[in-house]
Amino acid sequence: MSLNTRIQNAIRDIPNFPKEGIIFKDITPILSDPELCDAIVDGFIERMGDLKVDAIACVEARGFFFGPLIAQRLKIPFVPIRKAGKLPYETISHQYDLEYGSATIEMHNDSIKEGASIIIHDDLLATGGTAAAAAALIEKLNGKVVGFSFLVDLTFLKGGEKLKDYSDNIVSLIEY
Repeated sequence: MSLNTRIQNAIRDIPNFPKEGIIFKDITPILSDPELCDAIVDGFIERMGDLKVDAIACVEARGFFFGPLIAQRLKIPFVPIRKAGKLPYETISHQYDLEYGSATIEMHNDSIKEGASIIIHDDLLATGGTAAAAAALIEKLNGKVVGFSFLVDLTFLKGGEKLKDYSDNIVSLIEY
């Protein structure tokens, strides 16, 4: 069975979450299958090809499911990007609009080196707002966004278009 099919079989649809009319793609059942998780990490690394990457920056919380595993496998740093007020050291922040309101994300101001090549990872690409905000944070620290990786891309929302200002290298394992 292909990786794509295995992932699709594991994702469950939750109707009307977080609001009426939305079908939420719940990836948490994947986490109960360690072999599938391992294959997903392999899938991301394979799709990165020969791309030079200095760190993986991940958006909380679901980006933390696979981002640290990818970073560990590549033997590069994992950079957490969190909601405002969650990181204990000096931070930089970026406020942005979401599908359901607005948010502010932060990262430590010493989390990447100037000129570092960064991939931003999250579980799902919808409208691209959160990933674009993460890219803006990376650029504030003079890092270079060399790509994005997502488990799921909701292509009908065209979030990838917003990310092309930062990188054309946008990888997803599943598209809906």
